[in-house]
Formats: sequence, C-alpha cells, structure tokens
Amino acid sequence: MKLVFATNNRHKLDEVRDILGDKVEILSLKDIECFDDIPETADTLEGNALIKARYIYDKFGVDCFADDTGLEVESLGGEPGVYSARYAGEECDSEANMQKLLQNLTGKNNRNAQFRTVIALIINGEEKIFNGIVKGRISETKLGNSGFGYDPIFIPEGFSESFAQMTGSMKNSISHRYRATEELNNYLNGKYD
Repeated sequence: MKLVFATNNRHKLDEVRDILGDKVEILSLKDIECFDDIPETADTLEGNALIKARYIYDKFGVDCFADDTGLEVESLGGEPGVYSARYAGEECDSEANMQKLLQNLTGKNNRNAQFRTVIALIINGEEKIFNGIVKGRISETKLGNSGFGYDPIFIPEGFSESFAQMTGSMKNSISHRYRATEELNNYLNGKYD
C-alpha cells in the first residue's frame, strides 16, 4: 500500500515511516512533486489536517493523510492550540513562541497542558480522524536543547525531564504524534491486512 503524507518535514516522515513499518510505503509531498503552499485556515487541528488531506486527494487523486499538532494549556483556555506554530506572530520562531507562553503563564499555578496531534486520512474518498494526546505540564524555564518547538518547556506526565532533555527514541515512544500514528497503524492493519 502507498500513502502520501502531506508533509516535507524529514523528522515527521522518518518517525511515521518507523511506526508504520514496511507494510505501507509513505511518500512525501516532494515525492509526488507537490510544492504548493497549502493554507491552514481552520480554527481547529482537525480542520487543518482535513484541509491538507483533502487538497492532496482532490488535486492528485492519491490516498493520503495529513496532520496538525497543537499545545493546549489548561489555564490559558487551550491556547496556543491551533495557533501553536505562530503564537507570537506569523514571522516568529519557536523561541518567541515559548517566551510568549512562559510570559502568559507568569503567576499561574495551573501549568497543566497537553500536546495533541490529529491525523486526517483519506482512502478511496473515505475520511477518518485519529488523535494522539500526551498530557503534562509547562516548566518555569527552558530545560534541555534537543527536539523542536515547545519541547524545552513541556514535561510529560510521569517524567521529570522535558521532551528536549529526552533522547529522540524516548520522546518518540510516548509522543502525541506516535500515539496518533499508532491509531492510524491499528486502523490500517485492521482494515487492510
């Protein structure tokens, strides 16, 4: 089976390929010569994942899936959520996003948060949604320098170190993307074995 993953992010591709194994050949957007900038204009993670998957399915006629991920902080009403990548503004980077989040949490005792990944799959025109969640909390300061995005300030439940202090394999074995991809894998195994 071949599936297009609507991304060119090498890190995400490798992670998903590892989880799905060799039963499924995962192609990137580059592999199908899609260099379009697919807009993510929905106000939910599910909406953005579906926009990307539908765009690829409609334009290229191939079975595909797309994902969107957000960090949801309890005391901030779920912020930054769907706006996680551009929390501090369109042109800002991860450092600016983390600083804004830490600033917004100043004086708040509740630092509970969760990372959530949504995967939208389209096979033969049929749409399915898969969720992966890892609960945790936001640290007071940055810890570690591995990973990317909010990893230095997110401490998963049951651990004392941040995602950025963990080895890649440790983080990947408990991450939100891993959990959503496992749901996708279970579905594919059940339906197409």
